[in-house]
Amino acid sequence: MTFDPDQFAIELLNAMPDAVVYADAAGRIRFWNEGAERIFGFQKAEALGQSLDIIVPETLRGRHWDGYTKTMESGVTRFGSGDLLSVPAIRKDGSRLSIEFTIVPFHDDAGRIAGIAAILRDVTARFEEMKALRNRARG
Repeated sequence: MTFDPDQFAIELLNAMPDAVVYADAAGRIRFWNEGAERIFGFQKAEALGQSLDIIVPETLRGRHWDGYTKTMESGVTRFGSGDLLSVPAIRKDGSRLSIEFTIVPFHDDAGRIAGIAAILRDVTARFEEMKALRNRARG
């Protein structure tokens, strides 16, 4: 049996427990894996073609879109490769969660950013545990 790197990548992206989400330059979701379904509650068919607003809390959307638009226009992101970002997000049912994520910009043939992939992990339990420990430490 020969190794097929394309099939490997597809199976890895779909089966990994972390969410993998790709949004185009307009912020429309174009890839949504099983991890994203589990973490955010939207099935792939519900998420594809939707705005990233389905997972960005309303109070953070202005800041999110300002940064996203600047990145798409300039081709530059202020987040380096491998930077781990922590933000709140929302699930389909409206509940909040804490996520950590990294991004990978994708460029078109002209070198412009065509979209961004994010690998996202639900860290809500750890965040709540740390918050409780800080509160207890303050006494």
